[in-house]
Amino acid sequence: MRSRVWWALLGTLAVLASCSDRPAAAPATPVPASPAAPTAPPSPSAKPSPSPSDCVARTLAGMPVAERAGQVLMIGAPVGAPRQLEKAVADRHLGGVFLAGRSKRRAADLRADIAALRRAGEIAPLVALDQEGGSVQTLKGPDFPLIPSAERLGRGSPAKLRDSVRDNARRLADIGVTVNLAPVADTVPADVGAANPPIGAFRRQYGSDPEQVAADIRTVVPASQGAGVLTILKHFPGLGRVRANTDVSRDAVDAKATADDPFLQPFIAGIQAGSAGVMMSSARYPRLDRSTIAAFSKPIVTGLLRDKLGYQGMIMSDDLGAADAATIVPVGQRAVRFVAAGGDLVLTIRPQDAGPMATALVAEARRSPSFDARLADAAGRVLRTKQRAGLLSCG
Repeated sequence: MRSRVWWALLGTLAVLASCSDRPAAAPATPVPASPAAPTAPPSPSAKPSPSPSDCVARTLAGMPVAERAGQVLMIGAPVGAPRQLEKAVADRHLGGVFLAGRSKRRAADLRADIAALRRAGEIAPLVALDQEGGSVQTLKGPDFPLIPSAERLGRGSPAKLRDSVRDNARRLADIGVTVNLAPVADTVPADVGAANPPIGAFRRQYGSDPEQVAADIRTVVPASQGAGVLTILKHFPGLGRVRANTDVSRDAVDAKATADDPFLQPFIAGIQAGSAGVMMSSARYPRLDRSTIAAFSKPIVTGLLRDKLGYQGMIMSDDLGAADAATIVPVGQRAVRFVAAGGDLVLTIRPQDAGPMATALVAEARRSPSFDARLADAAGRVLRTKQRAGLLSCG
């Protein structure tokens, strides 16, 4: 989610507020019992703990379609007053809350608000923000020091990059944030630079060489997730060559991207490093799909990311609410199109989109058995991500 429009949107979100907006540790190697002290047989009444997959399956099986629809939505709330979304979290069973805007609030105050949001859901929502560094840093102030831009960190040592990411993640985990919409895995060619409005103009890229960017992504993902905050690689299949910003234009096009594009290397590196999520771009890639933007493209979401690259984690959208590139279809259908293409978690920064999107998802699931199955699969991936974040337990 790119943040050039947050300042303008924050005022809008405040007006709309009345409408309401580690990697798992490897299993220990079993130690055989000593022959002199055989292991006692389990008590007949003892029940084994459910496996992670069993837990997700059991949770999903008990969900009516409206709850599954809610789980695939991440809705924006102003970071200055996130509790405005409590009712929506409870009533619509939201899968996630995105903290939008900029804030210098103290950690203690944010922690209390986030705890209230998590308590509001029968299954606690993922809580996310944009804390990349540089120009894109939601939380600043005494408890959240300024983070260097990715471009600056990319010129430094891997150790400095790792330490910066780890410190940032620990501060976020301390207040209850479970997902950072970072790192940026886009590569901006040196001859494009600041002429790339969404990334290069704000120095959000780690570099101009995809191999170097891939190396940095391999550092960032485990550093963040090891400190308790899941990562989202963005913006697949890459925004580094476009000459327009999808937040404010429908003209963002990458005419060079292919299924064998070297600029996919940082995304592949992040996938191999175990990133919990990947965010889809809302630009167009005519050599991959001439018909629509990446977020609505089954050949890109499912064909390229899921099938060719083998990614099995959570796929989320960039903003499908206020972003101009998404306005090619009505609000509710944006959620339907994204999930149908193979996406799992729909992001909109606008609180008022929750109702139309949930309604459209439920209606399509009731109309189409195949979409109902796809919706269940998407909700299951969101639940697995929540389990990874420590928000889902069947103990």
